[in-house]
Amino acid sequence: MMEDMKGRRSPDDGAIYKNQEPSPMTTRNFDNRTLFLGDNIDYLRAMNSETVDLVATDPPFAKGRDFHAAPDSLAAGASFQDRWKWDEEAHPRFVNALEDDPKHKDVWTVIQSARASWGDDMGAFLCFMGVRLLEMRRLLKPTGSIYLHCDPTASHYLKTLMDAVFGRQNFRNEIVWDYKKVSNSGAKKFNRAHDIILFYVKSKTGIFNRQYESKLSGRKQELIRAGYNTKRMNGERYLYIYDEYTVEEKERSGKINRDDFDYVRYVDITKGNVLTDVFKVDHLNSQSKENVGYPTQKPLALYERMIRASSNEGDLVLDPFAGCATTAVAAERLGRQWVGMDLWPNTVDLTIQRLQDEKRMFAVENLSVVKTPPNRTDEGEVESAGLGTQDVSAVGEVAEVVQEGDSRSSA
Repeated sequence: MMEDMKGRRSPDDGAIYKNQEPSPMTTRNFDNRTLFLGDNIDYLRAMNSETVDLVATDPPFAKGRDFHAAPDSLAAGASFQDRWKWDEEAHPRFVNALEDDPKHKDVWTVIQSARASWGDDMGAFLCFMGVRLLEMRRLLKPTGSIYLHCDPTASHYLKTLMDAVFGRQNFRNEIVWDYKKVSNSGAKKFNRAHDIILFYVKSKTGIFNRQYESKLSGRKQELIRAGYNTKRMNGERYLYIYDEYTVEEKERSGKINRDDFDYVRYVDITKGNVLTDVFKVDHLNSQSKENVGYPTQKPLALYERMIRASSNEGDLVLDPFAGCATTAVAAERLGRQWVGMDLWPNTVDLTIQRLQDEKRMFAVENLSVVKTPPNRTDEGEVESAGLGTQDVSAVGEVAEVVQEGDSRSSA
């Protein structure tokens, strides 16, 4: 059943922007819990505009090598190429559209700059990403956001590309994922221990729910257990209440009387400190329970943090590079709707397995597997990037050629 998302919504406590009016173009032409199988550009261009609340995705990193899953894992058989050639990835139809369309002048300038400073392979990668990022922006609601996972190989190029697509005024953070695993980089440079996540909003009304550290210090745990603390300053007595229920119990037993104090203050210390743009989340080792053996799998905790920050329950999360379904599983756990896309056929079985591991009662029939792009029903009110509004059916003709069983995804 197609969904018409209308009316006001109430963001989680702490949201900066509340009760945003929805965009008039919010009728979806796809279902919740959909996996689109095939080249994501086909599906991105075929989805109705402004129907997505959040994009959280882990695309290729332009590493110049191939990745393969562990042979005895749930993801056995998964592989994808992260090699780029101008005459293969930069299809003439996209190149001509980006080069000739004044609206995409800045995107084309970034691509050409990368070709000059790095080489054609980086230019090809940015051409591949550029046409897809333009579509992702079209799909986002005005309150929407995007988190793009990358690493120092291409993060600086991708940032300039995203400045061109989303506008530099809509850049929010360059998040450092400190994965607490040191990679030996050789004797003549520092060892690597982080990835980069680029966070942009579509407009100044982008949803943001402030996040807090989940771990409390030993002292804070003691205060919560006690329920209160007292202080005397300048001859006046202060009562700090951390747990109202505990204080009420102690008042009934006569251990404390709040009327004896000059000032009574209620303090919430359960949230911990406000999170910074350095995400300290452990990488998945071979013993991690959630590890399915996918070569570039990321932790659920990492993607849950992004989803909590930039969406609310019931919102729709899109991952165009679904891989082993980390974004989908994180969205499901947090009560969000989701759509994923991938070239690897076994993404379906792996997604089902992971969802059933998380939700024992998850029914397979709740998952829609789609192999044909949907028909746009928004009358092309916002054009698809590059090829115009009338050429959606032709995208398949220019899709990149990828060997069967291969994928260009990471999460």
